[in-house]
Amino acid sequence: MDAAAGEGAPTSLICLPLDSLLQIFSSLPIRQIIVCRSVSKFFYQLLSSPAFVHHLLITSPSPPLRLIAMRPPHYHHHHRNASRSFSPPPQSSSVLHAFDSDENKWLELSLEFLPFRSLHPVASSSRGLVYLWGDSVGSSNFSRSLVACNPLTRQFKVLPHLGSAWSRHGSVLVDSENRVMVLTELAALYYTGSNQWLKFSSNLPSKPRSPVLMSDSAYALCDMGSPWRSQWKLFSCSLKSSRSSTHRWTRLEMEKWGDVFDILKRPRLVKGGSEDQLLMAGVLKSSFSLNASCTTILILRLDVKTWDWEEAGQMPVEMFRRFLEESSKFKVFGGGNRVCFSGKRAGRLAGRLAMWDYSDGNSEWRWIDRVPAIRDGFSRGFVVDAVLTDLP
Repeated sequence: MDAAAGEGAPTSLICLPLDSLLQIFSSLPIRQIIVCRSVSKFFYQLLSSPAFVHHLLITSPSPPLRLIAMRPPHYHHHHRNASRSFSPPPQSSSVLHAFDSDENKWLELSLEFLPFRSLHPVASSSRGLVYLWGDSVGSSNFSRSLVACNPLTRQFKVLPHLGSAWSRHGSVLVDSENRVMVLTELAALYYTGSNQWLKFSSNLPSKPRSPVLMSDSAYALCDMGSPWRSQWKLFSCSLKSSRSSTHRWTRLEMEKWGDVFDILKRPRLVKGGSEDQLLMAGVLKSSFSLNASCTTILILRLDVKTWDWEEAGQMPVEMFRRFLEESSKFKVFGGGNRVCFSGKRAGRLAGRLAMWDYSDGNSEWRWIDRVPAIRDGFSRGFVVDAVLTDLP
């Protein structure tokens, strides 16, 4: 390759000009670009180079590739006896494992370009950005930052600094416009790109469960019951106003909903297939009694324009028996038309996820195998739209 083709251009035994290579690879879909990056160091450097990324951005880019990415489990900080400062979490992988459900394959998205330690991916947006916590390299003090990056373009930016308590206890929510909320039981921070966080107090009655952010509103479930019996309710918070005093959580209740929150055990929320849809998944109880048996996992869909619920899917009975016999607790994650269920990973469930896939009007349930190992037994994840875009 001609050294004059570009400063810092990768070299190889492939005797083609850089422009020709860029033209060849730019015709590939995103899925093949990700695969080709792992073939060799040369291909990784070429397909990650600013010249290649710029070429794709100014030509016709491929449509987004929707993936299910795995996230590491929560970690706990320990006080040091002397200084009582927080010790950093253990070193994490610089690779984001993501499942391509269309091809039934696991892909790897490299995060090695980030100048941070102990990377902890937590969320993503539909515009190709992955949000993660990371420790500053070379800092003697524990300093954790929230970072937005695109693993395909290798671009990143650090969001305005937050205190360490937010990274330990906050849930990170992102909508389709890259607006970010960090939510705890007591307070919330909201970021719209103005280089500062808008803080407001939370008036929720209990810890928010499975919160989601979409259409200028946040939604969360709260358990308002007793230690002996759960009573789940849905809350929402409008974020359209720029004044923090107007950001208050409101309990959503409608007579036409009936007993929709009483028929499910351990309900959890995920985003629906559009900004007007919210999914709620949980175990369907056979009755309203305290010790009622469970029959299957049920997914309900809420239209936030009409506030009507409808059934979206039910796990097949045999699949539910295999899932429940080894795990009475489970995690729910995903979004859009794909929702994943992770049980305690033992026996036949080891290295497996159950997934609901809704496409072309058809509801399909299947197993996902060869899930990367997770220390505490539960897999967690979020949807990633792999696409080549510039940072906002």
